[in-house]
Amino acid sequence: MQDNDKIKTSDTPETFEVVEAEHRTGARHKGVYLLPNLFTTGALFAGFYAIVSAMNGMFENAALGIIVAGILDGMDGGVARLTNTQSKFGAEYDSLSDCVAFGVAPGLVAYSWALSGLGKFGWVAAFIYVACAALRLARFNVQAESTDKRFFIGLPSPTGAGLVATMVWLGASRGVEGADVSWIVALMVAGAGLLMVSSVKYHSFKEFHIGRVPFKVLLGVIIAFAIVFLDPPLVLLSVAVIYVVAGLVMSLWNLRKPANI
Repeated sequence: MQDNDKIKTSDTPETFEVVEAEHRTGARHKGVYLLPNLFTTGALFAGFYAIVSAMNGMFENAALGIIVAGILDGMDGGVARLTNTQSKFGAEYDSLSDCVAFGVAPGLVAYSWALSGLGKFGWVAAFIYVACAALRLARFNVQAESTDKRFFIGLPSPTGAGLVATMVWLGASRGVEGADVSWIVALMVAGAGLLMVSSVKYHSFKEFHIGRVPFKVLLGVIIAFAIVFLDPPLVLLSVAVIYVVAGLVMSLWNLRKPANI
């Protein structure tokens, strides 16, 4: 008892620093937050489902798996902020989940659908995409605290995955054989990968917050949903292409501005 009392009442700076650090960081509390990590696990499962579906030739299901992963990935961070359950573990787990769902899964789905017939060129194109997605995620983690939150540096990995997934979905839903468009797919897959590690800026839309909005905004959302459901793969692919092109155009415009001053 005396020894314990000595430890509790010790006035050494080292002891106070350790106790204060444990109180501040919650080091004594073991465990993880369940709710946001459930969404992250769902995204990981959707990416794994996409891989399995592609292996079984169900390419529409594989594309949908990647899209569902993107939706769940967009929700986990918001849920963590709303419930004040952000954690270092959650951030690392989310990054690993993204590497599978938005890196490995799209690369393998594209390879299974269209690139396998190209031999070495096919798997090289798929690997470029997967490697660039992993590099993109690593760079994002390193630069997260120092970059402008309004923009992403390089194409976001969920958007790159969505571009590949909707392309496969559109082709598969129209009965197009992947082998007939293999070179186009290879260029798009490799191009999406390279854009992810580029210095092109893409708008993040993080300055827009969900809350009270004018009635017209709600009406616009309803109309947007209606348009998407008219032809989901075509509309979503068009949106992804427009987003990619908009980033490139904005970057080119910014390069021209100093010359006009």
